Amino acid sequence: MEKTDSEVKGILSQIQGTREEEIITQMQSLYSQIKETQAVWYEQSGFTCPNGCGECCRNFEPDLLDCEAYYMAAWLLENQREVAEKVAQGIFPFAQNKGCPFWNENSEYHCTIYGGRAFICRFFGACGSKSKTGNLVFKPCKFYPTDILQAHKPPLAHKQYSAEEIKQIFGVLPPVSTDYMETAISLNPDNHETKLIREVLPDAIRHLLWICSLQGMAC
Repeated sequence: MEKTDSEVKGILSQIQGTREEEIITQMQSLYSQIKETQAVWYEQSGFTCPNGCGECCRNFEPDLLDCEAYYMAAWLLENQREVAEKVAQGIFPFAQNKGCPFWNENSEYHCTIYGGRAFICRFFGACGSKSKTGNLVFKPCKFYPTDILQAHKPPLAHKQYSAEEIKQIFGVLPPVSTDYMETAISLNPDNHETKLIREVLPDAIRHLLWICSLQGMAC
């Protein structure tokens, strides 16, 4: 993806030549690929989440790979600097939430860091996965209204569909979350551990700020 389309262009320019720049750039590319393949799925299948739902995010806090944390940190520093500085101190905008500390109950769209959100948040409702046998499968979100599923032609249910069934029903296959996660994991060859946002994001923001200081810049 070209940097002119980047939501973290400024931060990338300030950490040039670092391993972190490489990781964030690769994450940017992965997120762009997800968006493009999901757009095809949405357009051809006509199957999307109800507007303003957000139920999958309620009381759910994503856990992140290091590469996800770095991208989220860069996005916050670029787009919500004051929030980023507070998070670096361990102060989150919606710390009272049982789930994600960036989930706003009173907002129509709920997510306050949409452009910097984690993999799982991008996958919800618009990605398939691989079964134990390695085959693509798709299951409508458990929060998807049953009446809307039943009104679909043909009617749908909260069950797992095979690739053949998906192709027959929708005429197109969704992107596969597993493929993208495998690529992301390869960016963390020595650490496949994931941590909750509250645990890993403050350190990631502080680390990027530290790199900027070494470069003689202020992120």
